[in-house]
Amino acid sequence: MVDFPDSGEGPGWFVVLPDCASAGRVSAALRTRKVQEVTHPSGRPWLLGHWSPGAVTVGEAGRSKIAVVGEHAMTADRLTRAAGRISTIAGLDGLSRGMAGSSHLVASIDGRVRVQGSLTGFRRVFHARTGDATVAADRADVLAALLDAEVDEQRLAARLLNPCAPHPLAGEPVWRDVSALGIGHYLALDADGRGRPVAWWAPPEPVVPMADGAPALREALSAAVEVRVRGRDVVSCDLGGLDSTSVCALAARGTAKVIAYTADGLDPLCDDVPWARRTVAGLGGVDHHIIAGDQLPMVFEGLRDVDERFDEPCPAMMHPSRCLVIPRLAAARGSGMHLTGFGGDELLAGSPAHLHTLIRTHPRTALQRLRGFAAQGPWPYRETLRQLWDNTSYRAWLTRAGDLLTAAPLPLEAPALDWGTPPRLPPWATPDAVEAVRELIRTAARTAEPLAERRGLHIELEALGNNSRMVRQVGQLATRAGLTLAAPYYDDRVIEAGLAVRPQDRITPWRYKPLIVEAMRGIVPDESLTRHTKDEGSYEAEVGMREQRAELLALCEDSRLARLGLIDAKVLREMCGGPLPPTLPFDALYQTVVCEMWLRTLESATTAVPG
Repeated sequence: MVDFPDSGEGPGWFVVLPDCASAGRVSAALRTRKVQEVTHPSGRPWLLGHWSPGAVTVGEAGRSKIAVVGEHAMTADRLTRAAGRISTIAGLDGLSRGMAGSSHLVASIDGRVRVQGSLTGFRRVFHARTGDATVAADRADVLAALLDAEVDEQRLAARLLNPCAPHPLAGEPVWRDVSALGIGHYLALDADGRGRPVAWWAPPEPVVPMADGAPALREALSAAVEVRVRGRDVVSCDLGGLDSTSVCALAARGTAKVIAYTADGLDPLCDDVPWARRTVAGLGGVDHHIIAGDQLPMVFEGLRDVDERFDEPCPAMMHPSRCLVIPRLAAARGSGMHLTGFGGDELLAGSPAHLHTLIRTHPRTALQRLRGFAAQGPWPYRETLRQLWDNTSYRAWLTRAGDLLTAAPLPLEAPALDWGTPPRLPPWATPDAVEAVRELIRTAARTAEPLAERRGLHIELEALGNNSRMVRQVGQLATRAGLTLAAPYYDDRVIEAGLAVRPQDRITPWRYKPLIVEAMRGIVPDESLTRHTKDEGSYEAEVGMREQRAELLALCEDSRLARLGLIDAKVLREMCGGPLPPTLPFDALYQTVVCEMWLRTLESATTAVPG
């Protein structure tokens, strides 16, 4: 059984109820927890939960009420005017498309309700049927507590996949009877309490040339940063790669004091610090702090001390103390808002799989790009041609992926022109776990549709969703330090601006993230725009495994995953006793560790909403 998340100093949460009498039982259960409450125009309970002061902005006119929760520029007056002119929940599309920032949009209009998160998984919407009513929430464990739901062991087994579970399994909650909205959908609740997902958004056609796309991205990213900086005296920023550098430079244009942090890596090849110093020298006025690599907690350090409760297994559980170093330092210097570059890689580096479409529409350009990517790989000639000319549907690809769960991983030099990287289960997964995941994938493959018809766009949207869900949980950790973690590259308007640019302009083997380079000319110092390197963190993972081996081996003792029959603890112990085989990536171990830690935190969680 799961209890409600702690309401103390941690992250807030909210539940959305339909405007009907059948939701009364749920509202009564929530009210025993001393929740905050916003009512429907009818007077029935609508939003209930715990949130910080000013987090919810509401406008009301007649039988319409609109609420926005998160980081945005909407005022109560603007929402009131919108409520006065919008007569259906479908009519909110226009308002939604004009909002900068990252937020949930919730509306109650003439007895019907719309609940909408962000396009990626940074602002999630979960829903479940309880009694005769469908209810929604921004945390899956809140609904699980209302339902007294158990962990879905089959879905949990899918979380062991490396590099991750494929669409549409990746975003599924690990609680029985709890569902989640997919990309581009909102939840509609009718007057009888019935709920259904409604598709309202599709990715833009990638036809905008660089000359028009770069200014559009600059405008969208500038607005996204302005939403977070406006009205603040102090903000903090990561200052590492080109993505966070761009966000920091935009923040420095405002009136708030900007405190920037650069974490120096242990890897001798890590060059974040010298580039950050050049940026600070070019910007001027930024309060810059460098954290030495040996002052940062190691990967896997402190696993036995993890007590943060997430609503799903999260990679941040491998090193929560490491994730909190910068937020704690920033909060101590007066920052309540910390801006990061998360999301930039997925949006700006893009996927070479766009060549699969480009070879059919612009063959000469595609062949030029193909030669460059193939040389960098290097990609084997025969496999490259096979993937390039293959027209396998996503359903067929997913079915085959389910058949190959225990096959050898693809070599590092494998081309990246397919629907994605076929996932693998680790060697310590039990036969029962393999069969459970295979059944889940085969069932999904019967009806699955890709996130986009183009392979490259599908991969980018999938990566944005997968990684933003992880950053969502890092943001939860940051609230414990007393600040909000902002990731502007995951904002809807920024994503739309980036994906609209032609792939042949945005993705090239000869230039590093050309779209952000062109967008930030005149904002980021010119020298900083010439950077084409990035620290990828594998060195820290290898050192962390070697130095924290005792912590990893301790997880093998009385393993909760082993209790469920999902892993063979003896095999895992043998693997953790020495360096991982070259064919086994660190991600395979990460997934297992976070699932194990998540199960343990469920057992140890004793806090509940006061009441």
